Amino acid sequence: MADSGQQETMLKTAAGVAGGALLFSPVGMPIVHGIAGLAVASLGLIAAGSAVGAITDNIGNIVTPKDQHREEYPDFTDEKD
Repeated sequence: MADSGQQETMLKTAAGVAGGALLFSPVGMPIVHGIAGLAVASLGLIAAGSAVGAITDNIGNIVTPKDQHREEYPDFTDEKD
């Protein structure tokens, strides 16, 4: 008779084999495509978040007032002045 540790290992192995077989069955293919779609969508969201983060970090440098810009860069000359 098998002890509890062997039974647990056999049960985990059987569940893994059954789960793998289910994913490659016709019923499981929509699940695989759904998981792949979620992965692609999440990568898109990460890329969009990185781009928005970079834009918001740099937008403060673009919209600085002229007085503050002159303090930071005393050699700066504005053509309109």
